[in-house]
Amino acid sequence: MNPESEVIELCQELIRFDTSNPTSTERAAADYVAERLHEVGLSTEIIESAPGRASVFTRIAGRDRSRPALLIHGHLDVVPADPTEWSVPPFSGEIIDDTLWGRGAIDMKDFDAAILAVARHLARTGTVPPRDIVFAFLADEEGGGVYGSHWLVENRPDLFEGVGEAITEGGGVSFSLNDDQRLYPIECAQRGQAWLRLTASGRAGHGSSPNDENAVTALSDSMSRIGHHEFPIRLIEPVRQLLAGAAEILGVHFDPNDVEGSLSRMGSVRDLVDVVLRNSANPTMLSAGYQVNVIPGKAEGAIDGRFLPGYEQELLDTIDSLLSPGVTREFIHHDVAFESTFDGALVEAMSAALHAEDDGAHPLPYCNAGGTDNKALMKLGIRGFGFKALRVPASLPYNQLFHGVDERVPLESLRFSARVFGRLVTTC
Repeated sequence: MNPESEVIELCQELIRFDTSNPTSTERAAADYVAERLHEVGLSTEIIESAPGRASVFTRIAGRDRSRPALLIHGHLDVVPADPTEWSVPPFSGEIIDDTLWGRGAIDMKDFDAAILAVARHLARTGTVPPRDIVFAFLADEEGGGVYGSHWLVENRPDLFEGVGEAITEGGGVSFSLNDDQRLYPIECAQRGQAWLRLTASGRAGHGSSPNDENAVTALSDSMSRIGHHEFPIRLIEPVRQLLAGAAEILGVHFDPNDVEGSLSRMGSVRDLVDVVLRNSANPTMLSAGYQVNVIPGKAEGAIDGRFLPGYEQELLDTIDSLLSPGVTREFIHHDVAFESTFDGALVEAMSAALHAEDDGAHPLPYCNAGGTDNKALMKLGIRGFGFKALRVPASLPYNQLFHGVDERVPLESLRFSARVFGRLVTTC
């Protein structure tokens, strides 16, 4: 049985475990993964960082054990889903029109299923990869990895012994330029996270009285300025390379000194890169007051700030300049940005595996707008890439389905991913 013959069933079964973070845990899904690995003779370790917060590891020995191992990892948790908003029950794993529906279908039980199928295939056939491969299914990525990747790096670094490179989500999904040519942006950089709490302090008083120290007003003004601010374009190297490559494929001129003008000649490529051309800061939460006729003495808000590699201070300085007097900021969550070069044997192997399955593929470097568990692995010196190897039809609103309603993945996309990874693990 090859990986593509069982990847759909594995993905269906994984979706049916409600691993919503933070209302559920990963333990049942972790037990399932471990059982499917045990079926083919692989030993596993399930690690709980807290009750129910479970991750699973297995290692397959390679021919050359002196080489750094490759870690291929996904996460088992998903964001919550409101069934009243969905066309199908979000944890049913229904198949409709050759498409698998459910929470986690693209974030990221599709990838979990693909690498689980590949690990099973290696074990069943006795195939020995070129180097050690560690397969990991982690907890709590959607919660920032506190009970998953970060906890494991700090408390169980032995699980990553000898690992030099890692692959997870964040890139490698097809982006159609035309009927015959597709970009596969492979993540080698990530924006950092600066989730901020803004606190405005003022003078409490009666709602009917004038008050020029109104905390709600000061906070609202600050949030509005931040929300309407547009950060300047900062062209980091992976994004520059992607735009230059896309322009060459399209046969148009790319001028790195005139990104806006270049994008005007590149059609829908703007949709792909717009989010990683600059820093961003979006107001997301507001909290103040307890009665309509009382001016509160304090108001709080939250900002989701993201910064490109090398531009964290610019983000923070800009936000500070937009705060009203009496409004302060502090971190709710803070994580680094990173940027790696797009070269080496693993990049060549990923590209070759794609080309073998899609002769219209153009793998190019990319910066992930968000973050993945690869950030935690940086602490151990592990070089990370985002590569899901997923070919999707141009008609699928892939990016809108992340954390969205009616999340779904075409069955052929799952098979494609399993085939690519089946090739990759024998050539990496």
